[in-house]
Amino acid sequence: MQIYFIITVLKMANHIQSHLNKNKDILIYINGSLYKRQDAKISVYDSGFLMGDGIWEGLRLVDGNWIFLDEHIDRLFEGLKAIDINLSMSKSEVIGALEETRVANKMVDNAHARLMVTRGEKVKPFQQPDLSKDGPSLVIILEHSDDAKSNDGIKLATVPQVRGLPMSQDPKLNSHSKLNCILACIQAKKMGADEALMLDPHGFVNTTNSCNFFIIKNGEVFTSSGDYCMNGITRKKVIHVCKENKIPVYEKNFSLVDVYSADEAFITGTLGSLRHVINIDGRSIGSSDQPGPMNKRLKKLYLNL
Repeated sequence: MQIYFIITVLKMANHIQSHLNKNKDILIYINGSLYKRQDAKISVYDSGFLMGDGIWEGLRLVDGNWIFLDEHIDRLFEGLKAIDINLSMSKSEVIGALEETRVANKMVDNAHARLMVTRGEKVKPFQQPDLSKDGPSLVIILEHSDDAKSNDGIKLATVPQVRGLPMSQDPKLNSHSKLNCILACIQAKKMGADEALMLDPHGFVNTTNSCNFFIIKNGEVFTSSGDYCMNGITRKKVIHVCKENKIPVYEKNFSLVDVYSADEAFITGTLGSLRHVINIDGRSIGSSDQPGPMNKRLKKLYLNL
């Protein structure tokens, strides 16, 4: 356990330093202009900084193409409509800003973009939305990233924080307010894991703090019902490739008992695509630290979409 922890810390330190080296000279888009990383600033009165009031979206760039671009932009605008932010830009104009950022940074592959829209700068540091008088802020950060190609397995730990009911903070919103998930991640890190495994309000297995979660048992694929988690685009694509290739797949409730006895497990997300899970709550998943046969098959099918 201690050796694994030391190796993990060293790997993380090397990964962070490599990431910083590759991205120290990037240009960041803020409200129509591009700024060097060290000069990219937003007001301390911005509603995103003050209140976590905003919506974000992540996209992956592969071989000059934004993966599932239209679906990501649609989800961004659905979130903005849900929290009543009028960006005053069309979807095509947002895509144009994304492309402007890509061209300026001369990136064509192995890159990840984060689009962030907040309600904008407030006249006073209070909660009321109508205090944002000058309209929304749009920020685009584009960085070199090779996370989607990683073959490293991850460890999960179940935490007390849950993804809640939609009448509190709907987990289907990609909101800037991520404190619940951050607390879950802190809990998991303190237990020596990489990410948190979060339950739903009824105690069924739901998602991790940043990704969707799947298990494989007897050649069948299971993920949560989707009622209490972000219904991720990568999640949707994995379900799609399962159905297209006649792999049994189920969106249903299941418990930790089912998880602990799984043959394989993996998480999905835009940045990392599919990552296999090697340990959950101190229990080994699979027969080795390498991806299992279904993990390998599904990742290949997904990357070939």
